[in-house]
Amino acid sequence: MYHPTSRVLTVLEVLQSRPSITGPELAARLEMDVRTVRRYIAHLQDVGIPIEATIGRYGGYRLRPGFKLPPLMLTEEEAAAIMLGLLGTSWLEIGQSSIAVEGALAKVSRVLPPQARERLNSLAAHLFFFSARQQTQPDAALLISLSQAIGQEQCIALDYRSLGDEVTHRTVEPYGVVGWKGHWYLVGYCRLRRDHRTFRVDRIQRAQTLTERFERPADFDCQAFMMRRYAGPAGGIAIEVEFQAPLSTVQQRIPASYGRLAETPGGALLHSRYDDLDDMARYLMMLNLPFVVHQPPELRDALRRLGERIVQIADTMPSTEDSAAVSASPAST
Repeated sequence: MYHPTSRVLTVLEVLQSRPSITGPELAARLEMDVRTVRRYIAHLQDVGIPIEATIGRYGGYRLRPGFKLPPLMLTEEEAAAIMLGLLGTSWLEIGQSSIAVEGALAKVSRVLPPQARERLNSLAAHLFFFSARQQTQPDAALLISLSQAIGQEQCIALDYRSLGDEVTHRTVEPYGVVGWKGHWYLVGYCRLRRDHRTFRVDRIQRAQTLTERFERPADFDCQAFMMRRYAGPAGGIAIEVEFQAPLSTVQQRIPASYGRLAETPGGALLHSRYDDLDDMARYLMMLNLPFVVHQPPELRDALRRLGERIVQIADTMPSTEDSAAVSASPAST
């Protein structure tokens, strides 16, 4: 349930974002009745917020023209949502500058009341995220550039490196950016292939926004397209892996977007499709659950390569110079 103070501040936020809004519109947006809207408006007027009300068929509420509020007025829940989003940038695997994150966190913290600031600072100090694939982080600036082109319906020119390490130059009509199974994908219409395509953002070598515009199909659903392409029978390589653990345990570890889980006498069977077997091998090992690969055989090969790399790293001995340096350091005495 929302606290009344939060509702009052939300009314104020809506008024700041709209030149004028009627009472019924405001009530519908905030899921309350018109009488409650009038009461909240009165509360704001009582504390000196210059809200003007007009009556009649086209009447409504608006802030007095020229009136400006402080740039940030956040409830504790809103501030917590922002802080969780900022702290989670490493988990989202976006190459966002740590300086930008720390600066934003400091600004949010500065505008909060002392008690709320103390609670949220405690949250920030004891919440940790680890990214599983830091080597594939997309550049945050690239995500912003792509999003701007999507919003303005401008074509983009891409130099794109495929899974087979082939680099092609393409002109793409971008529709959206989707996070899927640990990667970010650009979804759009590829003029080179003359079809809708997905592009892993970390494989985009260069992106240039063009002045040429396009018209996006009104009924195109990026999320549904990803589901059809990668969760359906046509997309990626068919994978069957049986986990020797209870179905409930496996369901807690593997998101539904990774495939379909079915209970077996020995545990749980995962049916999935994926386009990068080396990546899937790393993911399976990260789950820390015993499993057997039913198909494809190439996934077993990918697991062997991963194991060989791990053994090679484990067997690598430090050089003589490194050993001498460790022996001479104060910490080793």
